[in-house]
This record gives sequence, C-alpha cells and structure tokens, in this order.
Amino acid sequence: MRFWDLRAPWLEPLRGLNGLDLSGVATEINAVNYVSSRSRLATSHVVPGFFLFVGYLWHTGRARAAATIFEKGID
Repeated sequence: MRFWDLRAPWLEPLRGLNGLDLSGVATEINAVNYVSSRSRLATSHVVPGFFLFVGYLWHTGRARAAATIFEKGID
C-alpha cells in the first residue's frame, strides 16, 4: 500500500477527482485553520507573559551584576 492510497476519515473530505483537493481548506471552518476565542485569549496572555518573564530575568541579572560591581555606572 502506497501512502497516497490511505483511506482516513480526516482525508476523505479533501479528495477530489484528481487526487487531493486543498482549495477548500483555507475557506472552510474546520480543525485545521479555525482558531477559537479561548485559544486567542490564552495566546494573548501567554505571549506577553513570556516577554515579562524574559524582562524579569534580564533585570535580575543586571541588578545582581550591579550589586557585585561587575557593571560600572556613571559617577
């Protein structure tokens, strides 16, 4: 059996007359391209949270370096 002979429930709606027809994937609301509001909300919190965490690590490293006099400031 070749891989293009696969019969799967998620693949059958994409079959056309000449093999796979991917023209409807971009316009059809399905599990491939639909982003739920819960996913958008989670992403809108995780992405800024990641940058805040990186900023926290940067500030912590800079403050520790300043405390041990590795970093010289303006006198």
